[in-house]
Amino acid sequence: MPTWKEKLVGRMDQQLAEEIDIFETQMVLRRQGKLDEKIFAETRLRRGCYGQRYDNGHRHDGIRTQQLPYLSDVTKGPETLWDAPGMQRIKIPFGGVTPNQLDTLADLAEEYADSVLHVTTRQDFQLHYVHIEDTPDLMRRLAAVGITTREACGNSVRNVTACPLAGVCRGEVFDVTPYAKACSKFLLGHPDTQGFGRKFKIAFSGCKDEACALTSMHDMGCIAVKRIENGKERRGFELYVGGGLGAVPHQAKLFEEFLPAEELLPIAQAISRVFARLGEKKNRAAARIKFLVTKLGIEEFRRIVLEERKIMPADDRWTGYLSNVDRYQETPKRQPARLNGHDRPEGFEAWSRTNVYAQRQAGYAVVTVTLPLGDLSASQSRQLAKIARRFSGDNIRTTVEQNIVLRWISEADLPDLYRELKRIGLAQPGAGTIVDVTACPGTDTCKLGIASSRGLAAEIRNRLSEKFFTLEDAVKNLHIKISGCFNSCGQHHIADLGFYGTSRTIGNRKVPHFQVVLGGKWQQNAAAYGLAIGTVPSKRIPEVVELLTERYVRERSGNENFQEFVKRIGKPELRRMLELFMDVPSFESDPSYYSDWGDPRVFTIGDLGMGECAGEVVSTVQFDLANAERLVFESQLKLDEEDYAEADALAYKAMLQAAIALVRTEFHDVPDHPNTIVNEFRTRFYDTNVLGDRYAGNKFAQYLFRRHEAPTSVYTRDYAHRIVEEAQLFIEAVYACHDSLSERGTVGISAKSPVQVGKATP
Repeated sequence: MPTWKEKLVGRMDQQLAEEIDIFETQMVLRRQGKLDEKIFAETRLRRGCYGQRYDNGHRHDGIRTQQLPYLSDVTKGPETLWDAPGMQRIKIPFGGVTPNQLDTLADLAEEYADSVLHVTTRQDFQLHYVHIEDTPDLMRRLAAVGITTREACGNSVRNVTACPLAGVCRGEVFDVTPYAKACSKFLLGHPDTQGFGRKFKIAFSGCKDEACALTSMHDMGCIAVKRIENGKERRGFELYVGGGLGAVPHQAKLFEEFLPAEELLPIAQAISRVFARLGEKKNRAAARIKFLVTKLGIEEFRRIVLEERKIMPADDRWTGYLSNVDRYQETPKRQPARLNGHDRPEGFEAWSRTNVYAQRQAGYAVVTVTLPLGDLSASQSRQLAKIARRFSGDNIRTTVEQNIVLRWISEADLPDLYRELKRIGLAQPGAGTIVDVTACPGTDTCKLGIASSRGLAAEIRNRLSEKFFTLEDAVKNLHIKISGCFNSCGQHHIADLGFYGTSRTIGNRKVPHFQVVLGGKWQQNAAAYGLAIGTVPSKRIPEVVELLTERYVRERSGNENFQEFVKRIGKPELRRMLELFMDVPSFESDPSYYSDWGDPRVFTIGDLGMGECAGEVVSTVQFDLANAERLVFESQLKLDEEDYAEADALAYKAMLQAAIALVRTEFHDVPDHPNTIVNEFRTRFYDTNVLGDRYAGNKFAQYLFRRHEAPTSVYTRDYAHRIVEEAQLFIEAVYACHDSLSERGTVGISAKSPVQVGKATP
């Protein structure tokens, strides 16, 4: 029976296919103990393969720790067993997805996961309980429909997000979709984005006043703006850098009031280079770019970036996409038509008030498909794809509120669309309202989750849904966001009512609690962050929501919004309100406090694991050398297959890979050409005796020079065997050289004059 690799030949982008093959080889090397677990951990994270709760093989059930029966003790990262199922994150740039892609995602969820597709707060999809052995085929099947998982996790540029209404919004300056798409494609796998100490997130918004893409909380946020210059309209972006949530959130700083569109990609590259070079590497807690911007100050950071921009080698891709921007256009499936007197089924009016948005294109609407907790089943996904084909075509997007939108719906089709969504259980009203609660995975699957964010979210949603149609409009429009810990994956800092999980010890027992965070502002692209004002037992948080909202309705002044109300009554009074719920009874009198929402076990934090939001910082040299070792391994396989010419070619390629790894420590932008690589390596590390070994001298470098200058035309087994061994020895010499330079603190310090560093050797 043919493999998926064989079935999909010619249907995958060649580069994506090669990357997946490489990852599969790296998996083999790790299982054989030939690839360090820390390097492999970051490698798989950059392929979107994320650790999941209990992957260390131990689970605490509230009473004792149990050993889970995994098959082997091989690890795929520190404290992460090979056979433990994990999470697969799938990148969806700007949230754009098609019916064909939804079908594939549904198939993968059924075959490799738990039949559930989860939409994240970064417009990605996630599959849970996926075994690493299945990931290469999963990735191939995604690649065949134009989706990649590359750099969905890890110390990399994460999914580039954008407003899901981009292109159809009534208030946008211009459609940011093609710019977000170009930025995502340009930075994916770019050499200048491989040396980060932490992740890097980018968002695009078509306007400034709405929530849109939440640019204020991003490492790099781009808001569409226009200028008139010499009588002509010019597009650009109000550019922000250094935002981020996490335990201590930072508001992004204004980098440029008007960055011309043609400078978007080069400036993004320059920012990446500066972050990779100057960002923290040792202390992960301070490794986001927000800390670098704070440390340097925005003025100095801007100066360094603009200086970096001046020295970067030109790249045609910087502006190559711009000629197609004006021609970018989505194709509606149906002709526009007004709703007018069409028959409207029961429940339609209430649903349309919250889930239908009139596009700026007359006769068309955007429909939000509400996904409680961001989940839809594989069956629903497949049926939703059919519905989209009929009404929307390829115009589907995910949202940061964990929903899906169908765009370009003819208004006359809305009643029929509602009937179809209702038939498959996806016609719930309340999109973007207080019942549309956002929650991270929490203790369900995350190793860092302390309290059950999803359990609490479901409880709050159920209680509010029962009385949604009787709620005051002021309350309906509030946002609730919940995180399982302080890391703000549920974006609790920017909610009207935010909560994050923690625990307290009562009488030698752990009790799940949530910090209550008030004062956040969702609008104006996340304009303000809330602060925690008190910790309340998890079981009483729904009552806190009820008390706060009822008092807001009762005491608000005129059209006072919730942020203004919170500020007016003041934190002391808010704290006094919360104190009504803070007491915890003894376990004997009320054991319900000692278990979490949706989990009957006695609460514990004994099953916490080591987080994998990004792997340990691994230098680009280590990655390059790991890649060189992979090539040597593949050359050995070709030797065994008696393909001596290919064994020779791969061994030579491995030596070049190792050489360029060392050269890049001094000459970052060295051209990827054999002659240049060898010349730079000779000048910088051979002629200067930097590579010299106390016993072997410079002999290992001769292996590279000889193969480069005098390739053979007669391939024998003896020759192939020798070149493979020489390649391995050369790689070992480069490893030793790099280690020696690192110990002396001279990595990146050239023996040549500073003026010459960064220039190619003639």
